[in-house]
Amino acid sequence: MNEPAPLTRRRLLQRAGALALAGAGGLAIAGCGSDGDTTGGAAGPGGAPARPTMLRFGVGPLLPTTTDTKAAYDPFFSWLAGELGVEHELTAVDSWGGISVALGADQLDLAWMGPFGYVLSNERSGAEAIATVKYDDKPIYHAIVVGRPDIEVNTWPDDARGRSISFAEASSTSGWLVPTYWFKQRGIDPKTYFQYTEGASHPANELAVVSGQVDFATDFDRNRNSMIATGKIKESDNKVVWTSDPLPNDAIGLRKGFDPGLARDLGDRILSLTPEQAKGILPDRYTGFVAATNDSYKSIRDAAVALDALQR
Repeated sequence: MNEPAPLTRRRLLQRAGALALAGAGGLAIAGCGSDGDTTGGAAGPGGAPARPTMLRFGVGPLLPTTTDTKAAYDPFFSWLAGELGVEHELTAVDSWGGISVALGADQLDLAWMGPFGYVLSNERSGAEAIATVKYDDKPIYHAIVVGRPDIEVNTWPDDARGRSISFAEASSTSGWLVPTYWFKQRGIDPKTYFQYTEGASHPANELAVVSGQVDFATDFDRNRNSMIATGKIKESDNKVVWTSDPLPNDAIGLRKGFDPGLARDLGDRILSLTPEQAKGILPDRYTGFVAATNDSYKSIRDAAVALDALQR
């Protein structure tokens, strides 16, 4: 397998920006000013800006296609907009880096973001986390590496040295940041330790192992569970050979300058969501949210700093 040209941070940002603009470029909102304001109405009492009447929501590549993702997550965003009494538009972006760029460019007001995507958004544009999603009633998940079932792996990564591995895009928490950091802590460069490629989506990584295109690939447990549950793969098609320590789950992040009063109302609505309500508006196994701040994602930031993956 030929190794692609190295993906530099500049190239990542250029690609992510292009994806974000392609994914969110259709979000032209009536009454939206050049600074990204979405009030769409007259000034409030005392000349203060009116609360928004339209909110632009975004969600990252949580399912195999943007169509799948939008269909699965729109019920939640429709419910949230209804609770707040506003109109909404939802964009599903096909890159974790893309949704970070879109939020920073004021193309989105709120985004459901991966942990590393949130850290990038906070670093570069001042986005703020207000909630972390719960999966199986826990605000955590795990990065994993899956392998072909016919390859015996008793000791990881020793028994996989020299074999092919596919990492996800370089703005993915579980598909790039966390496994890369894990290897760095052990003095291993995965790009020389394996036949290394990167840049694939998580579903593509799973399918690449199942089809035998690569021996191993990075993913996260929630994605593998979803693909098994929906029949995209069978549990026996591959096997988990490595699991990370617990990671903070996806963040709900607001753009810098978001209306403070609406932010409080929005947070209250999200955090009040019960597991019973979640069954009707969230994808399977998501059970609600817990409050979050920037500090909730410190472990992800620490890994990014160690890998020099943040712009300084």
